[in-house]
Formats: sequence, structure tokens, C-alpha cells
Amino acid sequence: MVKQIRKLKSLYLTFLFLTFKTNFKTYCCQNFNHNTTIFLLMSSNSSTHYSRHLLDFSKTNQFSGLFLDFISQKENLREFYGNLPQLEDFEKQIELKINRQKRDKNLDNHKREILVNTLHNQYSKTENPPTETINLLQKETTFTLTTGHQLNIYTGTLYFHYKIQTVINACKILKEKYPNYDFVPVYWMASEDHDLEEIASFNLFGTTYTWQTDQKGAVGRMNTKGLNDLGFKEEKAKELGKFYKNAETKNENLTHATRQIVHSFYQKDDLVILDGDDAALKRLFIPIIKNELETQNSHLKIEESSKKLDELGYKTQVTPREINLFYLEDNLRERIVKNENTKTFEILNTDITFSASEMMELVESNPEKFSPNVALRPVYQEIILPDLSYTGGPGELAYWLQLKSMFEYFEVDFPILLPRNFVLFIPKVIHQKMNKTNLSFEEIFNSFDRLRINYATQNAENDVLLENERKEIESIFDKIEAKSIKTDTSLQKSIAAEKHKALKRIEHISKKLRKAEERKLSDAIGQIKSVKENLFPKGSLQERYDNFLSFAINDEDFLDKIQDVLNPFDLRFLVVTESNI
Repeated sequence: MVKQIRKLKSLYLTFLFLTFKTNFKTYCCQNFNHNTTIFLLMSSNSSTHYSRHLLDFSKTNQFSGLFLDFISQKENLREFYGNLPQLEDFEKQIELKINRQKRDKNLDNHKREILVNTLHNQYSKTENPPTETINLLQKETTFTLTTGHQLNIYTGTLYFHYKIQTVINACKILKEKYPNYDFVPVYWMASEDHDLEEIASFNLFGTTYTWQTDQKGAVGRMNTKGLNDLGFKEEKAKELGKFYKNAETKNENLTHATRQIVHSFYQKDDLVILDGDDAALKRLFIPIIKNELETQNSHLKIEESSKKLDELGYKTQVTPREINLFYLEDNLRERIVKNENTKTFEILNTDITFSASEMMELVESNPEKFSPNVALRPVYQEIILPDLSYTGGPGELAYWLQLKSMFEYFEVDFPILLPRNFVLFIPKVIHQKMNKTNLSFEEIFNSFDRLRINYATQNAENDVLLENERKEIESIFDKIEAKSIKTDTSLQKSIAAEKHKALKRIEHISKKLRKAEERKLSDAIGQIKSVKENLFPKGSLQERYDNFLSFAINDEDFLDKIQDVLNPFDLRFLVVTESNI
């Protein structure tokens, strides 16, 4: 009943948004620039007014040159990716996939059948699975848009949700644009990742909660003991903890618990959640596994692209291995290396070895024992999914740009690289402080020291920069220098040194005046500091530090509201402000 009520509530909110959108659009055009949009949402507690502000990525000082050049479609990067992350290019990508399907119709049907059956099996213990959506994948006119992420406990940071919401919204927009096709959003769980430290903590209201466990191997296979209660008092956090407790009780793992949690959020959006740690899916990957073990060509292709990117001045993200595969068992995920002297394959940090023939037999009998690393995982993903695009952040897209030549080598279609949405949410209390101190959305991305100095300078009763005095001193020394040249040119260096000393003294006095003004403006500067600490905790982007519970505890519709304003095809940074009507 509770789920039904929430679903109806979500539909009602959508209705309200659509109802008011047209009226507010006209209002916005008259009162705001093209980077600002106003819309109305009704929360469960009160009416709140949300504003949507768009900034060019370059104005935030948060992104690498590679990402900025990719977004701006710099010509020197064109060879490293395929179709562009824009709506009209998806038609080209669809044609690319359809042509591939026509050439390999039997293979495509076989892959789709395995994918559908596997998903049904993976969802067998999930309440209200997306059965109809999964079945759509049997049709050759159905395509996927995928994002991937680690199994962060309690969903980790905010951008975990923003990635998923990006592909969900993109699918909805594509369905409107191309109604003859179906588009399925997919969350690929990085269940085979073995870096426990990266997923085992999350931040809530200034406190870091950490899962204490000594388990090893692929994180998705770990049991969830101890995850249900990490010592927090917030009821909503405890509600999520029940998913982990339920998994522990039923002897299920972190993969299963994560699926249940994410499904509870995005069931209404028909999100399909896929676990790549699956024997049936790995069978489709056997030809690539064998090629990797026999030829070790993938790292050569990646290194070729990496060298080109490096020569263009870009920093690469991935260093490929000669064999980009791990050996996977319960409690174990270690690299496979080839011993050229003995012609055997060894599993690092173990005593496990295989002859060449034994290794090939193992590939055929147990492909699930082979796990692609970060360089080869994208190929595995694109082989088993009818994928049009992959959505990730700057770091992910950077390493995907290293992979196109490897995709061509394996004759796998390279997907559109669709950046995720980036969001800074400004609660109404913080927004009020920004208004009081006249902080603009561009300015808040500056350091606190820069903001403090700028505010004191702009609001000082006196000219703390001493610009006029500085100019007068420069003028006086220029006159002295002009006179001295007529008498003795050797004095020129001495006069220049004295001028430099005088200007340094003026600069020193200016700093003292500014600090005095800062003391007089301490209340306002304190508010600026509060804004920075709230929006950029520990100096990080909010979306890369805070957990969604930080906002959902006060507004249970927080994630739905954010999703309503995300446009995957508007490649700009989104600032969302909250205020009372």
C-alpha cells in the first residue's frame, strides 16, 4: 500500500509539473536569462519553488581539459569516439546497431535470448520485477542505454543516482523522438570489483559510516553481515539497512541487496539492473577471453590510443595490462599473468598455475572464472547488451576514449559516450545566505579565500586596494627615474629596487586594511564560509561527498524532484535552488 501511495504521489507531482510548465515557460523568458528555468513542485510538507540554473562546465573550474574538449567537440579528439552525445546522433547509432543485427541476425537473437533469460533469473527473488521491460529486450527494435557503478553501501554519494537518472531520462526523451523503437535504461553493477575500500563508506551529516569486514574478492559476492546497522540514528537510513539485513538472513550477497535497494528507487522508471558476474553471460564473452589469453593484443591497441592522447597533451586514465583479465573465485580476484619462460599462466599472489591447454579448457568449462578489468570490461558490456550509449563521469569517459581502437580490433560497436548529469543542489537556507551576500552561482565555485577577499574588497568602506596611492607612487618613481637618467644612468637599477620596495609596503598595508574590513564584515563572511562548507564539504563537489539521505530525510521526494529537472542532452552543469513560494 505504501509503495502504491508513493507511486501515485510521484504521478501527481509529474502531473503538477506538466500542468505548470507551459505557464512558467513564458514567465521565465520575460524575467530570466536563457540559463534559468523556474518550475513548481509540491512537497509533502510545503510548497517549494525550484529554480534550474545552467553553467558552462568551464566556469566551474572542476573539470579536466580532456573532458572540456570532448564536450566542446574539439576536432583533435574526433578519432577517439564515434557518434556524438546529442539527440540526433542517436538515430545514426540505431542505424549502426540495426546494420550489425542484419549481418549477424542469428547471433543477435541468440544474445538477446540469453540476456533476457539471465535477467529473469537474476530478478527471480525480487518483488515486482520489470518483467515486461526485460521481455522487450527480445525485440530487435529495443536498445539499451547503460551506466555502471560500484556497489557503494547505502548508494554512496549523490552522483550514483544522477548517473542512473541520466540514462532513465535519456530513454524517455528518445522514446518521444523515435517512437518506433524502445529504449531500456540499464544499471550495470560493478559486482566483480574487488576494491572494498572504495565502496565501504558513506557520509551523512558530517559523519563517515564504514562497513567493517575482512572479506576478500569480488565485492558483489560478499555477505552483508554488519551492514544493516552502522550506528546511525536516522530512521530512513535504518530503512535501507533492512535490505542488507534481509540479504544476510537469506544468505544472499551484496549484489542482491544492492539490486533490491536500487529497484526500490527506480522500479517506477523500468530500470533494468544487470549483474555481469554470471556464467551464462560470460559464455558470450568466451571468444574475447581466448583472444586475450592467446594474443594479448588489447593492450597494444589501448597503448596506441594512449600515446596519441598523451602527445595531444591529455592525461590518460587507464594503464592496460598485457592480459586484462582477473581470475575469479569466491574470496579471490587476482590478475592473470603469462610466464614466457614456462609458457604457463599464473595467478598473482597465489600458487595457482595453468598450462596453456588447461587454461583454454577452463575458459570453455568455467568462463565465469574470468573477470575483465577496467580496460576490457567495456567490451564485455557492449557484447552482451544492445547498447546505444554509455553514461559516465569525466574519469570514465576519459578512459573510454582510450578504447575505441580496441573495440575496432574486436569488431564491437563503440557506443555513444553520453556524460552524466552534474548537479549542485542548494537548499533554501543556503540559498538565502547566498542572496544576502550577493554570491552568484559562478562565484561559489571559487575557493573560500578568494570569496572572502573579494567580498571584503567589494564591500569595504574605504579603498583597501589603495589603487590611487599605488598609481601615485609609481608616478613619483617614474619621474625620479626620468631625472636620474639625465644625471647618471647607473642609478636606474637602484631606483627600480626602491620602487619595488615601496610598492611591496603598499601591498602589505593594503592587506592589513583588508583584514580590518574583514573583521567588520565578519558576520557576512561567516555566512559565505557556511555556504562553501555546505555546498563543497571537505572541499569536494557536493555530489561526490554527500549521500542522498542528507536531503531525503527532510524531503522524501528529493530524488524524484532532481530527476524531473535533469536533461541528459543539455551538456552543462546544473545548479538547482530551493526556496519558498
